[in-house]
Amino acid sequence: MDQFLQQTLSGLANGAIYASLALAVVMIYQAIDHFNFAQGEMAMFSTFIAWQLIAWGAPYWVAFLVCLAISFIGGMAIERIIFAPIHDAPALSHVVVFIALTLIFNAMAGFTWEFTIKEFPSPFPAELPFKTTLIGPHELGIVGITLIMLGLIYVFFRFTPVGLAMRAAAASPDSALLVGISVKKMLGLGWGLAAAIGAVAGMMIAPVVFLEPNMMLGILLYGFAGAVVGGLTSPGGAVVGGFLMGVLENLAGAYVIGSELKLTFALVVIVTVLLFRPAGLFGRVVVQRV
Repeated sequence: MDQFLQQTLSGLANGAIYASLALAVVMIYQAIDHFNFAQGEMAMFSTFIAWQLIAWGAPYWVAFLVCLAISFIGGMAIERIIFAPIHDAPALSHVVVFIALTLIFNAMAGFTWEFTIKEFPSPFPAELPFKTTLIGPHELGIVGITLIMLGLIYVFFRFTPVGLAMRAAAASPDSALLVGISVKKMLGLGWGLAAAIGAVAGMMIAPVVFLEPNMMLGILLYGFAGAVVGGLTSPGGAVVGGFLMGVLENLAGAYVIGSELKLTFALVVIVTVLLFRPAGLFGRVVVQRV
């Protein structure tokens, strides 16, 4: 029983990271109807920036906030400079650009910081104030930081004028334009926010998997799986899907398939959901008349 609880709680910690990436993926998907295959590499590059600031002597939380600001501005810049000119291009053009960005960020990180594994510090204490073997302090901290971030995002989108405008622009760009909302500006803000959310995921997972240019490849796959399971049209569903994937991954790895087939498990989940429930658990089914 203790092992089951340990695997479940550890899965929730991993699921918090997957939920963050799934939310970032869904935000961009709602804006341009495509997956951002470079989301993981963007998060990795942001984490390297935070690592460099800490290496230069900046306190962790100062580096954390500066990294978020840089990631936000970088996300907006990518949308304005790269994707705005090809907004109406065929879907294949977007996919090619995403793949190119993935390779560029990976190569830039390797060239700047080398491909050697680096330790990334954890901001949480080494021990919990209470004794338990079910969950570690960093894992508990990951869940706490993710829940706080998701709560702030919910408040932003639910109660602020800018958040409501972003939701309107994503749901119906034409109608948003009619009421005076700048869809282009909202799209840029969405990219910036998605990049900052990805940066949080990168900085939280780096102490666990260690920092190196390829660290987000498998994690991004689970983020995609969480987005598909929850629903590509539902940010809240993507968050639930991310947590669900974290728990299922740990339980399946411990009791069914072993650790060697964990990535295969994520692919099986994606294919199964797309076959039997393409809209996901919480996504809306879009019907078009022809």
